[in-house]
Amino acid sequence: MRQVARLYSIAPDLGRWRRKFGSKARDAGPAVDGQDDASFLNRPVVSVMPVLAASAKPQSAVAMSFVPSPDPATNPNADRWAALAARDARADGTFVYAVRTTGVYCRPSCAARAARPENVTFHRTCAEAEAAGFRPCRRCRPDAPGLAERRAEAITRACRLIETAETAPTLAELAGAAEMSAYHFHRVFKAATGVTPRAYAAAQRAAGLAARLPGAGSVTEALYEAGYGAASRFYAEGAPRLGMAPAVYRKGGAGLRIRFGIGACSLGAILVAATDRGICAILLGDAPEPLLQDLQDRFPGAEIVGGDPVFEGWMARVIGLVEAPGRGLDLPLDIRGTAFQQQVWDALRRIPVGSTASYTEIARAIGLPAATRAVAQACGANAIAVAIPCHRVVRSDGALSGYRWGVARKRDLLQREAEG
Repeated sequence: MRQVARLYSIAPDLGRWRRKFGSKARDAGPAVDGQDDASFLNRPVVSVMPVLAASAKPQSAVAMSFVPSPDPATNPNADRWAALAARDARADGTFVYAVRTTGVYCRPSCAARAARPENVTFHRTCAEAEAAGFRPCRRCRPDAPGLAERRAEAITRACRLIETAETAPTLAELAGAAEMSAYHFHRVFKAATGVTPRAYAAAQRAAGLAARLPGAGSVTEALYEAGYGAASRFYAEGAPRLGMAPAVYRKGGAGLRIRFGIGACSLGAILVAATDRGICAILLGDAPEPLLQDLQDRFPGAEIVGGDPVFEGWMARVIGLVEAPGRGLDLPLDIRGTAFQQQVWDALRRIPVGSTASYTEIARAIGLPAATRAVAQACGANAIAVAIPCHRVVRSDGALSGYRWGVARKRDLLQREAEG
């Protein structure tokens, strides 16, 4: 309609319009005596509209022209154009692009309006773009640290604040220090660390207590020095992290009775240990001595004794599990670890026999898709082999990754499960 109105606006000067376009028969018509130029308004404009419609460029064509050519053979900047079209944050830091018409340069992930290709130039660094006469975009701030870097710095600051504070900071205090809203900070912190700020603070208090117990005058003194306002707070959230009573932990497991047995299986030497709560360790190796040393290092003050006839039956069932993992183990487990580790280990026990899962899939299963590396660390910290099947976790491409007791044993276990 705008173009039609413009056409009508030039109708009073029909003479000049005919002199410019009158060479075409469709526009020039025979003059009729007694008519003035204003009578042109009464002429149909149907013949003009298709021309206007044909000259209009579709909106999709404008958007599609943002990527000139996806073929690297014909366009050396094809990958850069693809990153710009997708606003791919992974390309940030690898290059910047500048727009001649605005005089600014941006990150590839900048949310600014797409520029015309003929106005875009690429530069390897911000300094190169500024040397060419461009200034940094105020929206994406390409000359400042990226969003991921700023978030990592803020979360690191918050973790240090939690670790050094005498009493656990509130969520509002942590969010204020990170210059974020409380909701946004909580979400970013959990994505970065795999746990909530409250769980991280609880883990730090428990770790502080574990470090203070051996040299403290009393358990109560260590509890208050670690930041627990009352003993009930520790027993509500900190005791499960120690895996034993604080008085026992203070003495290196003194008073704790651990039964153990060492035997041989098709995978080599095997050590099985149990407390009154259940099996606390299933260790595999090439020789029995390092396995026993590992157990003693875990509980230096515990009473480690040989197994009785009942325990020998337990050990026989554990060896049967190693030989045929598909049978399962119906014995109680004394699982000791952080809340996050136990969450990962619980997800591992839900992997069906004969199946595998990637670290990424486990991270998604526990609701923390960004905690892939933390999942791998939790798998490496597992001390109850086979019963907690960390051998069923593989890389995203299906390849076998590291295994605490050797990749060869991992391959054998998976093969046995596949064969049923």
